[in-house]
Amino acid sequence: SIKMDLLHSNGVLIIQHLQRDYRAYQDFLNFMSHVGDPRNIFSIYFPLWFQLNQVIGTKMIWVAVIGDWFNLIFKWILFGHRPYWWVQETMIYPNQSSPCLEQFPITCETGPGSPSGHAMGSSCVWYVMVTAALSYTVRWKDKSAVTLHRLTWSFLWTVFWIIQISVCISRVFIATHFPHQVVLGVFAGILVAEAFEHTPAIQTASLRMYITTNLFLFVFALGFYLVLKLLDIDLLWSVPKAKKWCANPDWINIDTTPFAGLVRNLGALFGLGLGINSEMFITSCKGKNSFKISFRILCMAASLATLQLYNFVKIPTHTEYLFYILSFCKSAAMPLTVVALVPYCVHLLMRTTEKKLN
Repeated sequence: SIKMDLLHSNGVLIIQHLQRDYRAYQDFLNFMSHVGDPRNIFSIYFPLWFQLNQVIGTKMIWVAVIGDWFNLIFKWILFGHRPYWWVQETMIYPNQSSPCLEQFPITCETGPGSPSGHAMGSSCVWYVMVTAALSYTVRWKDKSAVTLHRLTWSFLWTVFWIIQISVCISRVFIATHFPHQVVLGVFAGILVAEAFEHTPAIQTASLRMYITTNLFLFVFALGFYLVLKLLDIDLLWSVPKAKKWCANPDWINIDTTPFAGLVRNLGALFGLGLGINSEMFITSCKGKNSFKISFRILCMAASLATLQLYNFVKIPTHTEYLFYILSFCKSAAMPLTVVALVPYCVHLLMRTTEKKLN
């Protein structure tokens, strides 16, 4: 439509301005784009928060998974273009003089562009972290503590918005999103996170509920895709566009396709459910050691170190279905490691040490 073309063309002007005038901040903006990567939720934020507070850690995974699932559905409904291919195909520029937008190794994502998954994932998870931190200070009753709570409230929400704005600017800078797409992503993420502030049932969910939720999310997404495909609507229309207009074919990654994100998130949710309902979790995280600061610190450090090793596990991409299966397994292993395997090993280590000392 004319209005959307106008919105896109104004967005291109903003991207050109950022790429021209913010060149000195290129490394910082690329870093902030990595900060907003939804995969950091499972490998960094979750292991830290789960060992500090299991309620917050559990909520974080649910918010991340459901938020990213909604992001996928919104992307399929909105059919949002990405700047790096839109400027090559639009007819609104005269005499074939399309603007030149610089691309980067993280530019060529293959899914639709609206809303931004990075902005949505970043806002929903940081919203959970900020509200969790403030929940500790809101209980303070004396006058000086109330003042400290207000100062903490102002500081944390300021940090929240600085991070979200930085992530949004970084995504626009690398020409992978238009400005309106990142703004939509931020507010959609906040809405999802706020919804889970009033959903306590996830804390007592059984393994059966985790499996049922997984099946519902998968069947709904797959059914939505197949129904529209029968109507001759290709929801993977963005993949060939990305391959055609990406400046470097090596920058195209199957991990950015719509179904790759879906499989990754379903794996993480399944792994969390398996871990929380395991005997290892009950023995270690519900035992007497769970109240010890040393136990939590050891679990935190061991979890972070172990999850970094998963980065060295490269999943073969030559067969798409095999990639999805192995990606599901790898994603399930990460929260299972944090929730059950690492705490149980630390529990056994501490118990052995205590017996030797006695």
